[in-house]
Amino acid sequence: MTKSNSIDRIKKLKELLLIEREEDFFQYKEQFLRASVDQRKKNGVTWFPIKILSDEIGYADYVHVEIERTTQLDAPHRFSAGKNVSLFSNKNPEDIQELTGTIKQSSKNKMKIILHTDELPDWCYDGKLGVNIQFDDNSYIEMQKALDVVIGAKNNRVQELREIIEGNQTPVFEKMDESILIPQLNQSQNKAVRHILSATDIAVVHGPPGTGKTTTIVQAIRLVLQTEKQVLVCAPTNTAVDLLTEKLVEQGVNVLRVGHPARVSEDLLRTTIDGQIQTHVNYKDIKSLRKTAEEYFKMASKFKRTFGKEDAKQRALFYAEARNCIKESRLLEDYIVDSLFENAQVICCTPVTSTNKALANKKFETLFFDEASQALEAISWIPLLKCNRVIFSGDHFQLPPVVKSVKAKQGGLDKTMLDSCIKHDEISSLLTRQYRMHQRIMQFSNNYFYNNELEADATVINTLLSLNEEMSLLHVPVELIDTAGCSFDEFQNPESLSLSNKGEADLLFKHLELLLQQYNFAGEKQKIDVGIISPYKEQIELLKEKLIDFDYSAFPINELAVKTIDGFQGEECDVIYISLVRSNPDSEIGFLSDIRRMNVALTRAKKKLVVIMDTATIGNHPFYKSFIEYCESNNFYKSAWEFIY
Repeated sequence: MTKSNSIDRIKKLKELLLIEREEDFFQYKEQFLRASVDQRKKNGVTWFPIKILSDEIGYADYVHVEIERTTQLDAPHRFSAGKNVSLFSNKNPEDIQELTGTIKQSSKNKMKIILHTDELPDWCYDGKLGVNIQFDDNSYIEMQKALDVVIGAKNNRVQELREIIEGNQTPVFEKMDESILIPQLNQSQNKAVRHILSATDIAVVHGPPGTGKTTTIVQAIRLVLQTEKQVLVCAPTNTAVDLLTEKLVEQGVNVLRVGHPARVSEDLLRTTIDGQIQTHVNYKDIKSLRKTAEEYFKMASKFKRTFGKEDAKQRALFYAEARNCIKESRLLEDYIVDSLFENAQVICCTPVTSTNKALANKKFETLFFDEASQALEAISWIPLLKCNRVIFSGDHFQLPPVVKSVKAKQGGLDKTMLDSCIKHDEISSLLTRQYRMHQRIMQFSNNYFYNNELEADATVINTLLSLNEEMSLLHVPVELIDTAGCSFDEFQNPESLSLSNKGEADLLFKHLELLLQQYNFAGEKQKIDVGIISPYKEQIELLKEKLIDFDYSAFPINELAVKTIDGFQGEECDVIYISLVRSNPDSEIGFLSDIRRMNVALTRAKKKLVVIMDTATIGNHPFYKSFIEYCESNNFYKSAWEFIY
């Protein structure tokens, strides 16, 4: 094997990251900085004007505010939990006041924000308030720092890991302990756990949706903790970190969830630093010291601006006492925080959050990195620099990392550590049994991506909406509805440049209504979840508009959700509809050619998958051609004309 120069490649990676940062900032400026307030409102990156509905002191003594926009009600926007924002006053355009914060919760017209302050300034009560999304540079800074360390690594563990990932060194595995058998895991999951425990450097657990990657990783962590005092657990999204935290807590593991309170699930706040401080036996002392400090400050503030020497002396004493109380409370808080980090068995966080100052000098034997297929290589290095070995889990045939720059993507920025490691057969272990979907829903992806190595568990292998063969819409697990020749042409929004297809949207809801009517007629009582997916945001907005007028109250539905493919990552529904939108004479399919993203969409359904597409436009692509042939050979193909009347 020819050795490649890992340092040169990582230097190139650093250049690509700069290109991506420039493109990211350019897009931010285009949609935000150079646009008027009205244009920004239209772009969904500004709410103005807004009113503050409530404010209170919350975790970490930050002010929590709930705000509501008073115009453009229900208009689409880009605010979501975890994003950094600024609350601003436009009362004096020459001198705009600002406060930064992080979104805790976001809905159509209301938002909860944790502001980075312990009290609201006076200008917040003067009206003309708004909220802007901010550009977040922190992750780029941390990634560049990490890559610099990797480039400079010499004669140390970082260098060894760099060369193993590059393929220049062979990873070491000890002999597997075949006696390890966890009763609640299947054969391939147990094999993966044994594989993890035998790894000295790097191991990968991979498999498609529903194969129990998280379950397997959690059991492996539990066993590793028998020989290691503490492990670091990361995932690229807060949702994935929360899921791991929840599963570990269920297993009785002492977990410390590190991250901004706004980015942590409400149910898991008790596992955070702030949550655990508030339940600590010494917390009452901290509260008491803070209350005393507040009283001293109040006493000091009673003195007027003009007072004598004695008054000045007394005021200075009050301030000194207040500061002493604050200092004592902070020392006590620091002591508690140190003990939390010392005693936690598992520290869970996103890669960037692993740079938390409390983790600055910490070293771990093992890093578990979940959903690694969605993490840029540069971001994966951030926590790995603290560890001696890494266990990746994910699916390299699912969603790749988001890369905004075409140039950076062409240069390979979206190639992950998982992609590099999976090439070495000895590193990876495949989970082969899936517990989510009917075997026929699984089978196309199984053939196309997974070398036909998957099997559906007995609990899901033949699960259908109805076993009654006369109920044609309920008894068939997959339907491809072909709109070719129906003149359902795509439409491009001249402003957003995104695409929609009204004909497909109408057809989708017509088919859904027929399916639900048949479900009622069949006498099925079990409530079902329905998901509607499209790769295009414009189509999502159109489908959401139609959903408002779609009355499904007479049907046994738990939930009816409309989301993009990315929005459905990690989720599942009994019934999934996919609207592919593209219909044009030139067979242009744009980013539908991202087949990894489509694999996510096709593997969300448990009992019924309905795909609506124009085969004349889309069918020339090898992936979709194979899917069409799969549907035709299994009698899953239908023409849209069967539903147009």
